[in-house]
Amino acid sequence: MDSSFAEYLDRRRREIDAALIAALPAPPECPPVVAEAMRYSVTAGGKRLRPILCLAAAEVVGGDSRTAMPAACAIELIHTYSLIHDDLPAMDNDTMRRGRPTLHVLAGEGMAILAGDGLLTEAFALLARLPDTIEPAIVARKLRVSGVIAGAAGPTGMVGGQALDLAAAVVQAGGPVPQGDNAPDPEALRVMHSKKTGALIRASAVAGAIMGGASEAVIACVDAAAAEFGLAFQIVDDILDVEGHSAQLGKTAGKDAVAGKHTYPALYGLDTARTMASECLARAERGLVAARLDDSRLMDIGRWIVNRSH
Repeated sequence: MDSSFAEYLDRRRREIDAALIAALPAPPECPPVVAEAMRYSVTAGGKRLRPILCLAAAEVVGGDSRTAMPAACAIELIHTYSLIHDDLPAMDNDTMRRGRPTLHVLAGEGMAILAGDGLLTEAFALLARLPDTIEPAIVARKLRVSGVIAGAAGPTGMVGGQALDLAAAVVQAGGPVPQGDNAPDPEALRVMHSKKTGALIRASAVAGAIMGGASEAVIACVDAAAAEFGLAFQIVDDILDVEGHSAQLGKTAGKDAVAGKHTYPALYGLDTARTMASECLARAERGLVAARLDDSRLMDIGRWIVNRSH
């Protein structure tokens, strides 16, 4: 990662973190116990990939990233809610996230569920509230973005992907990956992750392009590139779960293998999985080149996704 891009990420994270703090409900209107639970998870750090992608997409199409900031923050609130719920005992039963104890370990399952619910609903309140304007074009963009994000977060997107993941978790802990007629289906794996992980990453870029005032053709191009980024992200995440260390990842390494989950390394092997991630990046770049959007932070973000170590 070159120094200019590292500085860009650092600046963007600071801007996003400040906006997230300002957006979170606070006492006295919000009971302190749930306000603190939400703040604990939102301020735990993280890559901020999705909001950064949203802001970068707004800028690459010629828009103002400040107009896209509420959408960027809403997406991060939804992402954080999904992590809280994903870590619950009824889901992945994980005890560490972003280098800290998961929220249900600290505050109990009930409060973790409520904090996640609060973040999800507050995300849409934020989208409705900001930018605070009656300008028809911006109001129309906000409404469209709300629909895009809802679709990505709901049963046809992230929730649906998580449901497919739960339904596929039929292998006992420590057991082998099924073979023969019971072997994981590559297309089913792709569809599951396109919903569970890819949908919100795509929505991040599309929301930024919409708020930036892009044409339909440009929005479609950004969407296609972000779909490749989303697939690459999941493939690399699966690889890191095999090769990474918990301290570096900020979450429990190796939990997918222990749970017997279907992953890209389990299905294709590590070398082929790495190649697949690189191919995603190449396809995204070809599309952005065709739309003359390749000389932008979008491709830098794509390379960061593929080359990351956590």
